Amino acid sequence: MSLGPLEAAFIRLGEVLEEVRDAGHEIRLVDFGGGLGVPHGPGQPQPPTPEDYGAMVRRVANGWNARLIFEPGRLIVANAGVLLTRVIRIKPGARHPWIIVDAAMNDLMRPALYDAFHSIEAVAPNGATTIANVVGPVCESGDTFAMTREMDAVATGDLVIFRTAGAYGAAMSNGYNSRPLTPEVLVDSGSWALVRRRVEIDALAACEPPEWLA
Repeated sequence: MSLGPLEAAFIRLGEVLEEVRDAGHEIRLVDFGGGLGVPHGPGQPQPPTPEDYGAMVRRVANGWNARLIFEPGRLIVANAGVLLTRVIRIKPGARHPWIIVDAAMNDLMRPALYDAFHSIEAVAPNGATTIANVVGPVCESGDTFAMTREMDAVATGDLVIFRTAGAYGAAMSNGYNSRPLTPEVLVDSGSWALVRRRVEIDALAACEPPEWLA
């Protein structure tokens, strides 16, 4: 979210490049690694623009005489993906209601792994808001997406989206607790295609247990 640490790292990388070349090694490629960050929640600063990032790299790497490789990653795909889920039921809580959705920690691991923030919105908001806890149906204490979150008011059966799920969302999903992987749908304007099919429960059950344990 700031060019300062990146610029300091790239300056040091340039020094290492010179040291390695002085030692007699030929270096033709330099990988700058990950790129700019992505704001996930309200109040977070906007990251520098790709133009600002490129100008900094041009200034620091001028004269390196090497092909530069970039891994922009989240900057491109994070906000291009959402997780679509449905409200199973709403359970009263001591202070705030618990909104239970059919997505779980195995579908979007980031909140459970490092308390990542994902905006949660109703697909068809009615204008009302609420403060609620949003959790999945897996019996794990980590199956929590948001606590005390101000969000759109929803009811059982409503569709909800988790934003900024395009990076490290489907890639880290898994079949924990025999839950089939979430399918992925690629959308481009009015066109769409299923790019990862859901593995049906019968296919999962066919692999366990082996016949010799029957």
